[in-house]
Amino acid sequence: MIPYTVNIKLAARTLTGTLHLQNKTAVDWGWQGLIAQGCHSNILIIDPKTAQTIQVLERHKASVVKVKWSRENYHHGLSSPYSLRLASADAAGKIIVWDVVSGMAHCEIQEHTKPIQDMDWLWAQDASRDLLLAVHPPNYIVLWNGDTGTKLWKKSYAENILSFSFDPFEPSNLALLTSEGIVFITDFSHSKPPGSGGKKVYIASPHSSPAHSKPAVTQPTGAKKALNKVKVLITNEKPTAEAVTLNDCLQLSYLPSKRNHMLLLYPREILILDLELSQTVGVVAIERSGVPFIQVIPCAQRDALYCLHENGCVTLRVCRSTTPSPNETVNDPEQNLQELVYDLRSQCDAIRVTKTVRPYRVVICPVNENSAALVVSDGRVMLWELKAHASKPSSSLSSGWPPLYSPVNFCGTPLHQNQKCIPDLSLNTMIGHCLISGVDSPRPLAGQQEVHLKFMLTGLLSGLPLPPFSLRMCPPLTTKNINHYQPLLAVGTSNGSVLVYNLTSGLLHKELSVHSCEVRGIEWVSLTSFLSFATSVPNNLGLVRNELQHVDLRTGRCFAFRGERGNDEPAIEMIKVSHLKQYLVVVFRDKPLELWDVRTGTLLREMAKNFPTVTALEWSPSHNLKSLKKKHLAAREAMARQTTLADAEQSSVESSVISLLQDAESKSEMSQGISAREHFVFTDTDGQVYHITVEGNTVKDGARIPPDGSMGSIACIAWKGDTLVLGDVDGNLNFWDLKARLSRAVPTHRGWVKKIRFAPGKGNQKLLVMYTDGAEVWDTKEVQMVSSIRVGRNVNYRILDIDWCTSDKVVLASDDGCVRVLEMAMKSASYRMDEQDLTDSVWCPYLLLPRAALTLKAFLILQPWSNTFTMDITHVYVTASLFFHISFIILFPLSDIKSVLQDPNLNLLQRCLLVSRFQLERVRLQEVKRSSYEHTKKCADQLLLLGQTDRAVQLLLETSADNSSYYCDSLKACLVTTITSSGPSQSTIKLVATNMIANGKLAEGVQLLCLIDKAADACRYLQTYGEWNRAAWLAKASAHVTRRWIKLSGWLPYGDPTLRRGNLLFPENAFRKCFVRLNVLIADMRYFDRAALFIEACLKYGSSLTTASPHKFIGAAFVDYAKMLRSIGLKQGAVLWASRAGEAGKELLDELSQTEGMGLESSPSEEEVDNSLGNIE
Repeated sequence: MIPYTVNIKLAARTLTGTLHLQNKTAVDWGWQGLIAQGCHSNILIIDPKTAQTIQVLERHKASVVKVKWSRENYHHGLSSPYSLRLASADAAGKIIVWDVVSGMAHCEIQEHTKPIQDMDWLWAQDASRDLLLAVHPPNYIVLWNGDTGTKLWKKSYAENILSFSFDPFEPSNLALLTSEGIVFITDFSHSKPPGSGGKKVYIASPHSSPAHSKPAVTQPTGAKKALNKVKVLITNEKPTAEAVTLNDCLQLSYLPSKRNHMLLLYPREILILDLELSQTVGVVAIERSGVPFIQVIPCAQRDALYCLHENGCVTLRVCRSTTPSPNETVNDPEQNLQELVYDLRSQCDAIRVTKTVRPYRVVICPVNENSAALVVSDGRVMLWELKAHASKPSSSLSSGWPPLYSPVNFCGTPLHQNQKCIPDLSLNTMIGHCLISGVDSPRPLAGQQEVHLKFMLTGLLSGLPLPPFSLRMCPPLTTKNINHYQPLLAVGTSNGSVLVYNLTSGLLHKELSVHSCEVRGIEWVSLTSFLSFATSVPNNLGLVRNELQHVDLRTGRCFAFRGERGNDEPAIEMIKVSHLKQYLVVVFRDKPLELWDVRTGTLLREMAKNFPTVTALEWSPSHNLKSLKKKHLAAREAMARQTTLADAEQSSVESSVISLLQDAESKSEMSQGISAREHFVFTDTDGQVYHITVEGNTVKDGARIPPDGSMGSIACIAWKGDTLVLGDVDGNLNFWDLKARLSRAVPTHRGWVKKIRFAPGKGNQKLLVMYTDGAEVWDTKEVQMVSSIRVGRNVNYRILDIDWCTSDKVVLASDDGCVRVLEMAMKSASYRMDEQDLTDSVWCPYLLLPRAALTLKAFLILQPWSNTFTMDITHVYVTASLFFHISFIILFPLSDIKSVLQDPNLNLLQRCLLVSRFQLERVRLQEVKRSSYEHTKKCADQLLLLGQTDRAVQLLLETSADNSSYYCDSLKACLVTTITSSGPSQSTIKLVATNMIANGKLAEGVQLLCLIDKAADACRYLQTYGEWNRAAWLAKASAHVTRRWIKLSGWLPYGDPTLRRGNLLFPENAFRKCFVRLNVLIADMRYFDRAALFIEACLKYGSSLTTASPHKFIGAAFVDYAKMLRSIGLKQGAVLWASRAGEAGKELLDELSQTEGMGLESSPSEEEVDNSLGNIE
């Protein structure tokens, strides 16, 4: 059972329900660790660790169609702190950028009034982390400043744009999915719009391609083999009308695990494209009996795909290549056409799909990529986690798939041979790189285990069902029930169930299946039990089946309160329980009311047939219980005084015991036999007010008040203290002061008054009024309106039911499937996340103040002033990932960095050979798919750069004699074959290559340089002409020139001056262990913490640093870091790093020494400094 706390001041919140169809794509899992989901016009913020809704954002007037968390791949500091920033777009074309912690809108953007088609933050954030690209229908892309709401530029295209995808490897590349094809943009920039209309290509249907136009007898059986024969998919010519299936393309996305690869999703197949060849290199097909795809999410850590199917099943497919090596002989010609294959490795359970329950979207955690959240149309969010289990070697033989193996090491620590627990912190710690046929050995390496993957359901969030709803808050908090009070809200639903929510936490307390039809009303009879009624659909005679149930929350027991009554009778209009919970009035539509005793469940009176038709009814809060108790106590005391003891033994009994027995007997009789007098009033169709008194089994008629001429038909009544309020169907409110015998009619001009309720609390005379078009709060003492909410003006939803949950908060049920707890002003239900009273605490450093978050980060990364950490870091990797995943470079904890820096698993040459091997594998795939001379030429050129001269010569000699390049290719083949390493020939070839490069033949000149072992010079020329990515590719792939290239890698730390992508160059330097260059780059970008910590790791674990002035270089970095620590309040760390800076840190150390109680450490001696710098060359 959910624990509860006594909390009079409940927080404003929103209980959400089913989703709108336009919310289908409005879900995102951010690097901050939280999930954002659109629900009608609201945005839910979900913590997947605890499966709680921790924030609901309300400001949109239309349904939310897109949500995107801001990127976090930038360096954080006081000027750029950690923040929860979210962008949301609605169907009316409005974009709102939120400060999620405070629940406030940071800025609003409006360009057009049509739904935003797609939206995303720019990922190359060295220039700015605030830029947001949006697709405004029909054919505009607009770049916005998400911090100020300023439009930077706008670009239109010829076709309607459906979605877009950024190239994760090149920020200037952008692909647009249009209604007719794909538009590739290669000059995307934040400073100006694309200069041209992009390269337009068309999508040919997989089923209309040449592979599917062959006679049926020649086609192999099976959908996968047929689709693997697809040759040309992307063409520059517009396909014919019969072949166009453009609307079938559901999704377009670049692959984050492969450069220049793209994914196209169709309902029954996934196509992997090589953009260099514009052809498919991989197909994932579904058989005819299979379930179609809805969505695919490609992974970055491994070449894997998360797929969502129409039955709600989430599958994981991991890639393996089946392209044979050149030495292999292939007997089956069809087998030679197979390329990248994605094997099904794991799948979760499907859901029950109905007309109203369908899977919408799945999102995965971008940090770990082993957790998925499935969003269902009924409001459910299912949280799945991928688990790795060690399996026996024979377990994978039955499936026919090659086995998956665990990684060789984990954070630099080798895994044991028979380790039972596979680390599952992320996808790349669960499974190693996949086997490649013809390249890798089918046997596992030393220390590897065979791994089996399984999905496990770790969390479930359920929402409200479809409206309409009926609300009733439990009895209010008093001094008598404060010890066991729970703020419970009962919500009756359209499917007959009653949901009971604990408003302290906002979580579902109990779900009870009570009725077989729509619940029409609920009345509490105690803090732990309630009555609810439901009516079925009328038959031909207008009669229904009435269900009046009594429910006990403690036991879940439910019984029919009216017994066998209820079949074929007029529908129940309302039920009203008296103030003391003694009596119940059941009002019917065309039948006299019934009066019941709630305590005994007996019928006290069924009114006569000539009883007036009731239009409104309310019990009076006044009663005679107090005077009745006094009379009974006085009678008992008189009886005790008149009673004499019959024998001597009774006289010895202590008087205190007799008193206790008498009190217990008195209370028992009072609770069972005493019936206080209560009364209620009701009105008939003429507006006449009747007064009825009930005492025990006695029912008496009272006074009758004639109708007020200014009032129409009375629709509802509310009574508290000496104030009686009546509301009619014309929108008039009549306030009666019973003590002063005065009445005042106030026209609201709002139409039918549907319901009125007084707020709880002694002396609280606030009144909540519900109309057809909204609600109002009135002060009955002053007879004036306090606040108002109106459909179409303040909100875009219609109110279905109202109630008070505390003395200053109201609860509203609306037709958008939500239940809102609002302040009396009835403004937005958004709230500050850090002020919530949640059942499970949420660990999110983004909720901290900027200075506190940065201090905690510095404290957790390293504590060199202490031999041990001063706080529990049992889950250090999980805790660290909350901070480290936001950076492009991950600094491992120092306990594992030694094996990474000093004794890596692969040395520099081995890593270059690994890159070269994968590039060769890709060229083989391209060879299989080549269908034109241009494709063959590309393959030959890449083989020359990779040193595969024999295969390149074969491709060059394949050029047909009628080709215009036949003569040149033949001469090139002769040159490659006869090239020598003599000095004169190399000088001649280098001279020719230099002249060709100078005259615009860059690619040809680079090839010649690679042929004579001058790849380092080729990299320099590529860098000079702006081919940065090509230069880095050649540097890493050309293993035979790696050592020379290290000496010429000075340009890398400074990066492309036009893009300032310094972060992207960190891996290039770390790849070749250019640690000094890396530290210079980090310091120039003012990343003082990274620079100091990286130097510390290099010094401690023996990695060489080469610089002319090591003392000055290291001292400056340590001083900068010490100043940063002082600015965030971590003075102990500032003292340590200033003391380690030597002469450069003495001035700062003197300033810090003047502070009190710092426990300063002595500065190291010159000998210690020289020893610490002994590894510097």
